[in-house]
Amino acid sequence: MMTTRTSILLALLIASLAFAGFAYVVGVLPVAKESIHTGGSSSRTSRAFQLISHPGQIVSNETLRGKPYLAFFGFTNCPDICPTTLFELTELMVELGPVADAFNILLISVDPDRDTQEMLSTYMTAFDSRILALRGTREQTEAVLQAFGARAQKVPTGGDNYTMEHTAGVFLVDAEGGRAGVLDMHELRDTRLQKIRNLVLKSGK
Repeated sequence: MMTTRTSILLALLIASLAFAGFAYVVGVLPVAKESIHTGGSSSRTSRAFQLISHPGQIVSNETLRGKPYLAFFGFTNCPDICPTTLFELTELMVELGPVADAFNILLISVDPDRDTQEMLSTYMTAFDSRILALRGTREQTEAVLQAFGARAQKVPTGGDNYTMEHTAGVFLVDAEGGRAGVLDMHELRDTRLQKIRNLVLKSGK
């Protein structure tokens, strides 16, 4: 019988193969235009937010200040985009070497009803240990979505089952909380790597 970790890794492999020939899917909402900024004080998140990380720490817009970070919205029951994005981010961190220690990566759950702290802790064992998964109440989840100009909505799939449609871009945020753009996982690998390096350089890390 497969362990949870083995199941996740198998799902990652299948998802990554599918993603190679994959441009866009149902279940992904575009990044709102107003959420794409170039940095500076005027581009800081307009709303405060506070969540809990999968190890149990409080994480807020204030505690994140001082170090640049990448933020991605997703959920553990996501069949393809979420695990593939996390898998790709893990590979980018490996390729960046020591530079990867100069920024944080956050997975922010859009499914607070199912993504418990225990569920997120198990899910994250498949990825780089430096990536933090965050969750909150429904109200806290809505607040962080608004702070980033991201969107998420529940889509019934029959009976009590549902999936989540959500913004799939990876937000780049500098050390002062200013937006530095969006990482598109369909971009060339070198483009994504350079965006992250530029984010770190901009933040003086």
